[in-house]
Amino acid sequence: MQVSFKIQRQSPQNAPSFQTYTLEVESGTTILECLNRIKWEQDGTLAFRKNCRNTICGSCAMRINGRSALACKENVGSELARFSSPDPPEITIAPLGNLPVIKDLVVDMQSFWDTLAVVDPYVSSSARQLALATATGKETAVNAQAEREFLQSPAERAKLDQVGNCILCGACYSECNAREVNPKFVGPHALAKAYRLVADNRDDRTEERLDLYNQGSQGVWGCTRCYFCNTVCPMEVAPMDQIGKIKEAILARNDAQASRPIRHRKLLVELVKQGGWVDERRFGVTVVGNSFRDWRGLASLGPLGLRMLVRGKFPFRFEPSEGAATVRSLIESVEAWLAHEAAADSEGAPVPDQPSSAPS
Repeated sequence: MQVSFKIQRQSPQNAPSFQTYTLEVESGTTILECLNRIKWEQDGTLAFRKNCRNTICGSCAMRINGRSALACKENVGSELARFSSPDPPEITIAPLGNLPVIKDLVVDMQSFWDTLAVVDPYVSSSARQLALATATGKETAVNAQAEREFLQSPAERAKLDQVGNCILCGACYSECNAREVNPKFVGPHALAKAYRLVADNRDDRTEERLDLYNQGSQGVWGCTRCYFCNTVCPMEVAPMDQIGKIKEAILARNDAQASRPIRHRKLLVELVKQGGWVDERRFGVTVVGNSFRDWRGLASLGPLGLRMLVRGKFPFRFEPSEGAATVRSLIESVEAWLAHEAAADSEGAPVPDQPSSAPS
């Protein structure tokens, strides 16, 4: 069949523009093979990255029909099936988002690597320190564990399997809404790697790492929870899920006075348990104003509260939602299961697949 490929062309000196190429292809032909044919047969100036051609290296990540994907994994048939295409069918290809374009489909990955380095994605252990001391010729006192290998049980190693599948292709980073509006946010790829270190029992810097990942909008609290990273990840790493696990570890170690994001999360759950939905009057005063301890926070609520009053949207009373008791029982059931999971995880006991049913 004949397919048109509408490809974004760009160089640092010029504004982006689209150029269309037409190929006779089979439905099973990969997008990367199509790009190869365009470059070899029609336009040798077209620039794009590639390497393994087998969904291993992540080099050929780009935006295909508006979402980030690997060109070596997606094929013509699956792409045409996703949308109703004109005649002849058309596939649009553009460079990854959130990264400056070098040329055509090639982007500068420097910020991607820089944000990854912020989480220090390497296991830190006494064994590593011993190796460093040996390499530098320095003498150091080491414990018995540092003189041998760190052994892990199959269950301990299994915790690292999902996040270990990340090939650093940049698809999640490209689609990250939080990164687009907040350049300080490290990104889903970095936080997925960060969770690997939190879950790794060989690492001896868990508390220090969690303090780092808890820093304002740079760490886990900068995530907008849009789930685009989960949707586009070609290796099913589910970065958003890993960010959630880091949040749970932070929440378990801190009370509501630790930071505004932690108060936000804890009070949100508590208010929903009480009334089925959020009591906005208490929410603002408690989270932003820290229960009248943060006067600057309270002052910042003034303009918003005034606008709500003028427009008749300020809630003077709170009515619990229908089924509030059911909502509360569901939350308590999940909390009990999470507590059981944490206890079983520390003791090596089996964990149920899901919480028991909450009473109606």
